This record gives sequence, C-alpha cells and structure tokens, in this order.
Amino acid sequence: MLGVSSRIVESVVPHRLGTGFRWLLASSWTTNLGDGIVLAAGPLLVASRTDDAFLVASAALLQWLPPLLFGLWAGALTDRLDRRRLVIAVDTVRAVVLALLATAVLVDAAPIALVLVAMFLLGTAETFADNASSTLVPMLVHRDDLAVANSRIQAGFVTVNQLVGPPIGAALFAAGQATPFFADALLVAAGAVMISRLRLPPVHTERVATHIRHDIAEGVRWVRHHAAVRTLVLTIFIFNVTFGAAWSVLVLYAQQRLGLGAVGFGLVTTVQAVGGLVGTFGYGWLTRRISLANLMRIGLVIETLTHLALALTTTAWFAMGVFFVFGAHAFVWGTTSVTIRQRAVPTVLQGRVGSVNLVGVFGGLVVGAGIGGVLAQHYGVTAPFWFAFVGSAVFVVLIWSQLRHVAHADEQDAPEPE
Repeated sequence: MLGVSSRIVESVVPHRLGTGFRWLLASSWTTNLGDGIVLAAGPLLVASRTDDAFLVASAALLQWLPPLLFGLWAGALTDRLDRRRLVIAVDTVRAVVLALLATAVLVDAAPIALVLVAMFLLGTAETFADNASSTLVPMLVHRDDLAVANSRIQAGFVTVNQLVGPPIGAALFAAGQATPFFADALLVAAGAVMISRLRLPPVHTERVATHIRHDIAEGVRWVRHHAAVRTLVLTIFIFNVTFGAAWSVLVLYAQQRLGLGAVGFGLVTTVQAVGGLVGTFGYGWLTRRISLANLMRIGLVIETLTHLALALTTTAWFAMGVFFVFGAHAFVWGTTSVTIRQRAVPTVLQGRVGSVNLVGVFGGLVVGAGIGGVLAQHYGVTAPFWFAFVGSAVFVVLIWSQLRHVAHADEQDAPEPE
C-alpha cells in the first residue's frame, strides 16, 4: 500500500521538483480550497445583506479593482523584499481579515458596508500574495521542469478552487453564515505555515537605493523591450477584453439563450473545470509534441471559435460541449503563458513583470465587461459574443506572426535589467 501511495505522489509531484516545491504546491492547493469556498460564500453573504443590484455588482468590482490599483506596486515590493516572508505576512493579514469578518457575521454585526470593505481588503491582500507566490516557482524548480510545475499548480486551482471549493462553501454557508469564512481563515493560515517551510536560494543583485516608482518603470520598460513577453501581455489584454465582454453577460446568456435555470448555470463552471482537468492530464503529452508557441496559436483559434459557436447555438447540450473545450484550452493557455514568462524573465524582475501581466489581465476584464454590458443592453444578449468573435478573429490575424517571438523565447538569453 505504501508503495502505491509513493508512486501516486511521484506521479503527481515528481521528486526532481524538490521538497520546496512540494511545500509550495501544498500551500497553493490549501489556500485555493479556501478561496474556492469563499467564491460561493462571498456572493451569498452579499446577497443576504442587500438586494440592491448596484451593491451586489460592487462586491465583484471591489475584488477586481486591487490588481489594477496595486498590481504594479505589488510587483515592485515582491522584487524588493524577501518573497517568502512577504507571502507569509500577506496570508496572515488575509487570515485575520477573514476571522474578523466571520466573527462579525457570527454576532450579527456585519452590515453590507463592512462586507464590501472586507472584500476589498481581501482582494488587495490576494493581489500581493499571488504576485509574490508566482515568483517562487522558478526559484525552486529547474527551468526545464517549469511546465510540469506550473501544470500542477494550475491543476490544484482547477480542482479545489473551481470544482471542490464552491459547493463546500455553499453547504457551509447554509449550515451557518460565518462558517465558510472561519474555514477559509484556517486554510489560509495553514498555507502560510507551509510557505514558512520553504528554503529559497539567495537572489544575487547589486540593487542601488531607488524610489519604488523607478522599480515599477524598470519592470514596464523590460516588458516593452522583450518581444516574447510583450506579445504575451498584449495578447492576454486584448483577449480578456473580448472574453470579458462575452462572459460578463454569461448568466443572462445561459438563461435567455440556452434556457438554463440556476442549477444549469452552475453546471457551466463545473463543465469548464472538468475540461481544465482533462487539460491537466494531457498537458505533458501536448508539450512533448507541440511547441509552446504553436500551443498558444491553437489556443487563440479555439477561443475565437468558442465565441462564434456560443453566438450561433441555442442548444444547451452543445453549448456545454463548447464550455468543456474552452475549459481545457484555458488551462493549457494559462500554464503555457506563465511558463514562457518565467523562463524568459530574470529572477530579480519576476515580481514586476508578473505584475504588468496582472494589470493586463484585469484591465482587459474590466474594459470588456463594460463593453459587454452596453452591447447586451442595446443589441441583445448574443451581441457581446459576436463582438468577442470578430475582435478575437481580427487580433489573431494581426498577432499571428508576432508569436514567432514566443517560439524563440527559450533560445534567447533574457535581457538583464537596466
């Protein structure tokens, strides 16, 4: 029995990735479980405090704003400070905020204003934690194993954050409104303890005293001058504009176009997560046969055709198949993108370059959501999907040749910071 369990562990987390990475992976999966629990419990808590649509929407906006407001600062601090200690400190703050929120809910002293403030604080802390955590993988894992390591990180996100966590969160909320937030506090605290077990290699840098704005500008400048990473950031921004436009009205699309109720709409996330798991299991096979640049090209085509298929169909079962394929694509794309970036960026710039990418991600989502809302209001619920298809198709044509930079990213020495 011990031999079987050892083989399973070796298959999931190969020994060559190191003990440090195993602690990091355990921390990532643990905190993602907590985040998945609150993914369901958070909106339920907001809805229990108000039926004002503006306030309900504000809760989501307040969790999207921190990466835009503080993302670049988080990247600069990640590169200035001890990354392990930064993750521990921020996760500790997250655990405290969650515990205080849970206590307020328990004693019935959590009005909607307090809940919204807590959402903003948690989103801010998560911005700093996620940025710093993402820089730890290339410090612990050999360059050639980054694809495997990132696929394991992403697999945990898909499994516990999107599949396992939300139903647990909904069940715990039904049992007691404070319970899911206490549970998340414990899981985040446990994740911080696991990070404390890491031993990172020293980062050798001859940094002179500079203002933090100089550090931020250095990261932005590096992205602008590195063709492969610049292409990745531009692509994720544009594709998140089109994705954000379509997905911002997904609940209305599911109800009005596909005729799905609440349970059916919930299945959309589940089906995408299952597709992500398939992408997890097949990622190693794909990367042995297809170059990373071609994987990204294929992904762009799949996402473009996803919008077209959803714009055309009125059949729920067909749409579910599309969501399944999209889920697999999203996993493969995300893992490939972060692997290329980690291979290309010098260790001392990982935080700042990652934060530029983060701003691109959330900037695209916010812009896209605004466009999608206006289009759906004036031209119907499928209009954002047509916009997403046309916009994605045009961008694929324009960016296609630029993806050659991604193909050569592994062959080039990463430029040193100026």
